Amino acid sequence: MDIFKKCFDFDKVKLLKEANLYPYFHYAESGQDTEMVMEGKRIIMIGSNNYLGFTSDRRVIEAGIEALNKYGSGNSGSRFLNGTLDIHIKLEEELAEFLHKDACLTMSTGFQTNLGIISALCGRNDVILCDKENHASIYDAIKLSYAQMIRYEHNNMEDLEEKLKQVPEDKGILIVTDSVFSMTGEICNLPKLVELKHKYGARIMLDEAHGIGVLGEHGRGAGEYFNLEDEVDVIMGTFSKSFASLGGFVAANKDVVNYIQHTSRPFIFSASITPASVACARKALELLKADPQRVKNLKEISAYMRQLLKGYGIKIIDAETPIIPIYTYEDNRTFKACTMLLERGVYVNPVVSPATPVGQSLLRTSYTATHTKEQMEYCAKQIKEVLDELPFEDKELEARIKAEN
Repeated sequence: MDIFKKCFDFDKVKLLKEANLYPYFHYAESGQDTEMVMEGKRIIMIGSNNYLGFTSDRRVIEAGIEALNKYGSGNSGSRFLNGTLDIHIKLEEELAEFLHKDACLTMSTGFQTNLGIISALCGRNDVILCDKENHASIYDAIKLSYAQMIRYEHNNMEDLEEKLKQVPEDKGILIVTDSVFSMTGEICNLPKLVELKHKYGARIMLDEAHGIGVLGEHGRGAGEYFNLEDEVDVIMGTFSKSFASLGGFVAANKDVVNYIQHTSRPFIFSASITPASVACARKALELLKADPQRVKNLKEISAYMRQLLKGYGIKIIDAETPIIPIYTYEDNRTFKACTMLLERGVYVNPVVSPATPVGQSLLRTSYTATHTKEQMEYCAKQIKEVLDELPFEDKELEARIKAEN
């Protein structure tokens, strides 16, 4: 059989495009900001991870330009060879200090960072307890590690403990979870995770991709939010969100970081982060440390949007993060909502099955510290009007939802 047969038979995208419902790969003609030009149309962006608004900050942009002029466009090699710059080391030192950890190591992407950490720390004699709603990069990292994966029900600490009870005492145990779950905005139950860590001799790794810059008074993530920073053994983070750049990092005990640095294949065999990306991340970190008010602004604008949506009677998941999912329930209804909102100048992200259970499709909206209340008022009104206009295909599902609400 031709190995390409699956490609030739793949018609889902074609059908969505023919129905004018394809919601992906819209292209922007301006930089990431609260308002952007997308395919010739001015839109309000409530679908990015630019949580602190640094992607359009002139100070961050100028730092990138300066590094580009000084170091050139790329490093042409891995950190092991010719790819280490002084600014890589400075960024790692600054991050370690900010996160109250011994050491830090940067990698070229967030996805690669999870691959690099987990595949280095875990092996065939280890067990990884993984929240069912963890990011895809964590799942791929576990496969690469050859460790045994045990999934526990999402944020269900009782189920996690039942699974931990079954792990033999001679196995190494790593509990891995997102700190902020990227689709729902929910926060992990770190206090209970810490309790179980000590009870069963495990270690905790937090994927703080959506937590740093978001949680805690200074934006240090879930550890600061729960006042449990010393209990988090491994912190993974990205630069593509709050730090307005590209890349990732791990922060942990210096011996752990040293081990990853010298054994992690995804790290060893990848080119290092480009100079401009490093410089932008450093400047964003500097600005965050100097002005934690940005974190407070983010919380306030997110809370204001929740208030508006609730006022319209729109069902949302309650959390304290800038990620607000809005239920649309059916896949096609979700695609139509995205299309209609874009026509009205509002960009949101569709999340459909299998990324969600069937009948639980949603619009993923996310907010930025520099959004205005006026922008939120416009977006909330458009969301309300679009949802009211959209019929359900499944009338039984519609009746059940109305009864539940």
